Amino acid sequence: MTTTDLALAYYRQQQAAAIRASARVRDLWQRIDRGDISGSWRQLSPLLIAAVSDAQQQAAALADPYVGAVVEAEGADPTPAGRVRPEAFAGVASDGRPLLSLLYQPVIDWKVRMLAGQSMEDAFRGSLASALRITATQVADAGRGATGAAMTGRRTIQGYVRVVNPPACARCIILAGREYGWNAGFQRHPRCDCVHLPTTLVARNQRRGSLPTDAYTPTTRPGSGGRGFIDPNDYFRGLSRAEQDRVFGADGARAIREGADMGQIVNARRGMTTMSAYGRQVQATREGATRRGAFYRAERARTEQQTGTRFARDRIEARQGLPRFELRTPRLMPEEIYRLAESRDEAIRMLRRFGYLT
Repeated sequence: MTTTDLALAYYRQQQAAAIRASARVRDLWQRIDRGDISGSWRQLSPLLIAAVSDAQQQAAALADPYVGAVVEAEGADPTPAGRVRPEAFAGVASDGRPLLSLLYQPVIDWKVRMLAGQSMEDAFRGSLASALRITATQVADAGRGATGAAMTGRRTIQGYVRVVNPPACARCIILAGREYGWNAGFQRHPRCDCVHLPTTLVARNQRRGSLPTDAYTPTTRPGSGGRGFIDPNDYFRGLSRAEQDRVFGADGARAIREGADMGQIVNARRGMTTMSAYGRQVQATREGATRRGAFYRAERARTEQQTGTRFARDRIEARQGLPRFELRTPRLMPEEIYRLAESRDEAIRMLRRFGYLT
């Protein structure tokens, strides 16, 4: 098996543990007495905690075999400095609090929903969805934490590559294939399906003991039954047009299809705001507009070329008398560019100026 195959097999095992735990939690949650929600939950809480804890331990127990198999596939030293203790990752939430406290949150949500006017059954369904989301997230987080520990215990593993499994959100898609050091935390959202692919990064950069040649192509396209992507663009191209629009927004997906940088499109929405410019209200973003941002630097270079003035890059140059560049142009969002542009050529020129096209 290639290292990518190993990552996908590991993902399927982790997912199976989360599905089993979710089924147990669903059955228990349906036994909560509608007339005494808190009291009956307390009676069921030991079983709820056991359902999640057991799955956490099962997920954590997969880490050592998985990382060991990756090390062997890469031809690296298989001797670990220590072994993962699966039980250490069970019975506690990923934010450090007891599982008892976390699993009570859906009960609070249930009551808040009823106070807001929802029916008993609608509020129940909302609380159940919250309980299942917590369950899946905590099982996956236990597996990720154990995988991180297993990587740390094998000195030949220098880091990991992020493998994205569909369906994925835009924030995860742009991180597909991103390399991280062995001690970098795994950023994720609730119910995130992404997994580590441990690798000897240093060895790969030296062209020995590296990932196989198919490492940076998708295993299959979304919708054809396969999973595991480490190339954002291949993931995007494998989606239907409707799905592209749903995940990235209609205007964002259009910009990507026309060649815009996917990371710039997604990150721009992180700092999205409405402001006055060009005599009208426009949608703009603060992303990339700080002094270290790509858009700021590009606008400074453009202004220098147009005016023949050199601006200070740092405080030292400013003290030496060079003027500071002040960004006066807001960075427009792609959808605003499409509204303002009078032709395709103008839209492309603006996408390029505002950093969405190279």
